[in-house]
Parts: sequence; C-alpha cells; structure tokens
Amino acid sequence: MILGILQARMSSTRLPGKVLMPLAGVPMVLRQIERLRRARQMDRLVVATSTETSDDPLVTALRAADVAVYRGPLDNVLARFIGALDANPADHVVRLTADCPLADPDVLDAAVALHIDQSAAYTSNTPESFAFPKGLDVEVISASALRQAAAEASSPEDFEHVTWGIWTHPERWKIAWLKSPKADDGDIRWTVDTPDDYAFVAAVYDALYITRSDFSISDIRALVYARPDLARFGGHRRI
Repeated sequence: MILGILQARMSSTRLPGKVLMPLAGVPMVLRQIERLRRARQMDRLVVATSTETSDDPLVTALRAADVAVYRGPLDNVLARFIGALDANPADHVVRLTADCPLADPDVLDAAVALHIDQSAAYTSNTPESFAFPKGLDVEVISASALRQAAAEASSPEDFEHVTWGIWTHPERWKIAWLKSPKADDGDIRWTVDTPDDYAFVAAVYDALYITRSDFSISDIRALVYARPDLARFGGHRRI
C-alpha cells in the first residue's frame, strides 16, 4: 500500500490562502490533486491540514471535491503525517506539499519505483546535483522509517520538515536519489511561494490546460521556450 500525504494549510506566510487561489478556474490544491491522481504507483491520497479554524475553508473545498482529509496540529507537521498514516495504514508514504501545482505523476511513479527497487528507507528527487525543478518535489518514505523518526524526533526541524531525521542521517538509513536527466534543472522554479510564482503558474495553466488538461513537463518547457516573457518571470529561472 502506497499512501500519498499532501500537506496543506491556508496560513502561508509569503502568500496566505494560496492553496485556494484559482488555476484555470479551480482552486490550486485541487488542480494539483487532479495531476497527482494520474499517478499509477500511489494507491490513496489524503490531505493533511491543521485543526485551526483558518483551515476550515480548505477542508470544506476538499471535502466538496471528495478528497480525504486528516487534521492535526498546525506546528507539528510530522504529527500530522503520523496521524494520517494511522488513519490510512500503508507500507510506504509519498510526501507531497501543496505549493506544487505542476506536480508530475510520471516523476512520482519513477520515485516510488526506485524506492521499491532499492528497498530504500527514503527516496527523493532532489539530490545535490541533477535535481528536478523546484515544484516537482517528491519524497517516498517507508512507513517503518517514518514512525521511527517520529518516535525519536526532538528538534524543530524534525517536526516541521517531517523527513529531516532520515535524510540527514545517510549513515543510518538507506537513501535513494532519483536524478533529473539534466544537471542544472534544480535551479528552475515552478513552485508557488510568492505572487510572482503564482502568476507564472497561472500563465502556464491558462496557456496549456484548455487544450490538454494532462500537460506534461515537456509541454511546460516548450511553452516557456516559446514565451520569452516567462523565461525569467519574477527574476527567477523558469526554464
């Protein structure tokens, strides 16, 4: 059983409420889930958000779209993941964040396949070199490793970053890295943290979604290559 857990909240410090901002007429988080549900290697997806009243509108939108939700403490994301895992028992967890509306199901599938093939405790597509563009991030963790890391967690980084206690200790855990075909892709910014990031992603959706709702990484690259106004949008590298 492979469980995807998408962490989401309304109280982003740089762009509050971004998860419900529209992309092609639908809240951003639902557009991301639409893409994630095309993954073949993920059996179930649940959104882990907080019990704060500020996240009530997010929960309402998710439940209206028939998306499973788990609610836990705002400031202890690791506890939210363990709670979601307890409610949805699985062998492995795919960690996802709700600031990645260009998430690619093929990349997710490749990360899970590598994780299983390597019998890894932790797998990610963000190695120091040959990382994928920011916004395509995927982490895969064995449920046993995640539970052990949670039992031993003590630092703020452990509780906030969920997998901190695993990937910072490669001497202890078996770690696998999914590499991008291109060495410098890690400098590309497709995540949504700022108004400029959102405007860039909205432009991608406006251009591509109407003709192909399942647009690919290649489609995004082709669009940005053809649109010089997007290549360095907001002062960041987009291609």
